[in-house]
Formats: sequence, C-alpha cells, structure tokens
Amino acid sequence: MLDLTYETPKPKRIAGAKEDWELVIGMEVHAQVSSNAKLFSGASTLFGSEPNSNVAFVDAAMPGMLPVINEYCIEQAVRTGLGLKAQINLKSAFDRKNYFYPDQPAGYQISQLYEPIVGEGEVLVEMGDGTARLVRVERIHMEQDAGKSIHDMDPDSSFVDLNRAGVCLMEIVSRPDIRGPEEAAAYILKLRQIMRYLGTCDGDMQNGNLRADVNVSVCRPGDYERYRETGDFGHLGTRCEIKNMNSTRFIQQAIEVEARRQIAILEAGGTVDQETRGFDPVKGETRTQRSKEEAHDYRYFPDPDLLPLEIEQGWVDDIAARLPELPDAKKARFINDFGLSDYDASVLTADLDSAGYFEATAQGREGKMAANWVINELFGRLKKDDSDITDSPVSPGQLGAIVDLIASDAISGKIAKDVFEICYTTGRDPAEIVETEGMKQVTDTGAIEAAVDEIIAANPDQVAKARENPKLAGWFVGQVMKATGGKANPKAVNQIVAAKLGA
Repeated sequence: MLDLTYETPKPKRIAGAKEDWELVIGMEVHAQVSSNAKLFSGASTLFGSEPNSNVAFVDAAMPGMLPVINEYCIEQAVRTGLGLKAQINLKSAFDRKNYFYPDQPAGYQISQLYEPIVGEGEVLVEMGDGTARLVRVERIHMEQDAGKSIHDMDPDSSFVDLNRAGVCLMEIVSRPDIRGPEEAAAYILKLRQIMRYLGTCDGDMQNGNLRADVNVSVCRPGDYERYRETGDFGHLGTRCEIKNMNSTRFIQQAIEVEARRQIAILEAGGTVDQETRGFDPVKGETRTQRSKEEAHDYRYFPDPDLLPLEIEQGWVDDIAARLPELPDAKKARFINDFGLSDYDASVLTADLDSAGYFEATAQGREGKMAANWVINELFGRLKKDDSDITDSPVSPGQLGAIVDLIASDAISGKIAKDVFEICYTTGRDPAEIVETEGMKQVTDTGAIEAAVDEIIAANPDQVAKARENPKLAGWFVGQVMKATGGKANPKAVNQIVAAKLGA
C-alpha cells in the first residue's frame, strides 16, 4: 500500500479590529443509522411515510412498554467505530437524558453518557491542496432520535409526527481539532464518505439523516498549541454551539459569522457566554436559543429498563473481517495500481459507485486513460443531464471498449468523443458504431501521404512560411485532419508533414 503523507494546514486566522484571532472548532455529528427498524422497536424507519404511521407503542411511550435493543443497530455502530479506527467498548450502557419536548413523548431520551459503545478514533481530513488535518474522535454514542414538530400547517396549532421518534442515531463527537470553516465542511464530507462506504448511514443531509452541532470558539495565536501541549481547555476561548446544521455551505457561513461575533465581544472587553445558538442564513447571523446545558442539567441516570450491553470480542472481530475497503485505502491503491494523480484518485473514490465504475472500466487497461474518460467525459455528461453514476446509460464495459479502440489506434481521441456520444444516447456497442458509421481511423500511410501532398501543392505560400518557421507545420496537420474527416492517425500525419516540409 502506498504511504500517503500530508502537511498540516494552517489554522484559519481572522483579523479583528485590534489583533488577530484563530478559530477552534469541535463537532457533534448526528448520523442516522441505516436500519430497517428503530433502536428499541420494530417500527419502520422508512422516510416519507404518512405522519405517525411508523410508530410502535414503545416509540409513543405508552405505559408499560419496554425497549428491546435492535442488535443490527449495535452492529452498525461497531462497524462505524472500526471504520474510524476507534476503540470498541465491549461493555457499554444506556442512560436516560431528561428533558421535555412535545415531540419526545417519554419526556426523556435514551442515550449513552457514561459508557459509550465506541471510544477514541480518528479521521484524516484532506483539504485538496496536499494538506490534511487529523481530527481526533472522542467517542461515538447511540441514542434515540426525537419526533418532528410541525408549526406551519395551521395558524393556531402545532402538530407532532412521531415517525422519526426512536430512530437510531450515532452521535460522533470530535475533539476541538478543526481550525477553519473549510476544514469543518471537509470533515463532515469525509465522515459521510466513510459511512456510505460502510453502509452505516446514507448521509442524506437534506432529509436530516446527517446533521451537526458545531462548537465554535476563538483564541489568540499560540493558545491552541498550549492547549495541545497541556490538555488544559483554559487556553481556549468559551465555545458556543450552533445547533442542527444540515448543509456544509451553511456550516461554513455560520462558523465565520459566529467567530466574528465572538471577536467583537472580546475586543470590546466583554465575555462570551456559553450557549446554544441557531443560524439564520437569510440574515446571516446566529441567534441565542438557550443557555448551554451541562450534563447535570439533564439529570442523567442509568436506564432502569435496559441492562448494560456486553458484546464479545469475537463478534467485533467478525465485523472487522467483513469491512469493505475504505476510502483512504482505496485511494492509495488507485494511485499505486493505476498510476493516478492524487486529484483523480480523490474524485474517483468520492463515492463507492464511482470507484466501482472506474475499477471495472480500468481493469486490464491503461489506468490514466480510463480515469480521464470516466472523469472528463462520463462525469461531465452525467452532470449536464443532472444524473448519477448509477443511472449511466454507458456501462463500464462500453466505456472500456472505447478506451480499447483508442489504444489500438482504431479511432482517434477526437472520433472517440463522437463514438461516446452515440453510445450514450443510443446504447449501441462502440465497436459496432465505429464499423457501421465508417469512423475507423485511417492508418494507411499511403493514403495519408496523398492527402498531405494535395494540401502542400495547394498552399505554396504556406509551405514557404512553414519552412522558415517549423511551428506553422501544425496548420498542415489540421488541414489534413479536416480533409480526412478527422479519421487520419494524428501521429502519422505529424510525421509525414514534418518529413515533407523538412521540418
């Protein structure tokens, strides 16, 4: 496996009215577990169902109903932890987190405070410029999601949909290692990529299946390094939490806005209050929602209806043995095996379907050429049609056949684009297209030489100029390609033109 090394990016620095400040960001990412049933009931997790149609008695907190742990949800959490190179805790426990919301009928949430299922891990966040931030994951704990309150259906009433109540969430808590808005967005996208590879969360931010609470603070240059040396959070500023963010664009905007708000307070001699805030993207501001609660405010205690969860190392090892190849490893292999650039490998491994398509196309072929056709031609055409790789009308075998035709000099790269377009719109076989449409490349040097002679004879003035300035020979090459309908072998044309002109 290729060893990939990166430089650490510089922290985001913001100029205040009086001095420079640096950003410190930690994130709590809530990822909905991909499971057909909820964490403690057999009710469906299907999105978009009729309101309150996917609700079991446990989800509605009916008297006497007891939760039963969904083993598959536990397996998904373990799989996620292994994908983040994290410690899997063989013993964990569920606690009650007490607070009242109308869409949480029990008046408490079952979560994990004291003994989470997953301990410390890490995520390598690449920034696309040769730098990468290693973000430490503090823990992953499991908890129930709440329902949904709906306030815009009636001017006098609010409604509650409990379809989401009880759905299993993984809360992935990072250390305050993220140092800028772009890094925060990249961290979310990297987590989503890993979980999609693992099949543990679909990462759909639009539907709320992946959302984040973003903790933002500012400090003076050098203070963060002192925190890392000592572990003393006193070197860092007071953090504010921006709640329920489900857009990487808004996350970046909110961080920038909140940081500048805190800097203005500090430079005016004030103090930042620790609190939960919401982001208004229309007004471009964060607003107070409530003072930040501490653990004791929620009156946590072990859930009396659930025994501590104990799992066996052998079960964890079996899950680890069945893990798929993860994004970093796949990217390194693509660079190593197919000779791809870091950028091309990143694009192709961005999601599992794209990686699979490329690998099937490149099998037994020149990797760089296959990558160019997948990224530039296929991805470009799919983007134009607003389509996904899974909907591609061109199969990996068909695209590979086009690459083969170019490699064998049967067609030129220019003609190949015409073949691709016909294949994309009709589904026809590339070799059949070339044959029946008369698109085969002319490699007969006699025929090419005759075309060159004709062009030279018809343009004596241009010949004289080209003999004085050999760079002008390209004009003759273009004329020959035009005369042959683009079918002449470009390499042969260049060689014959150069010989005829004495260039």
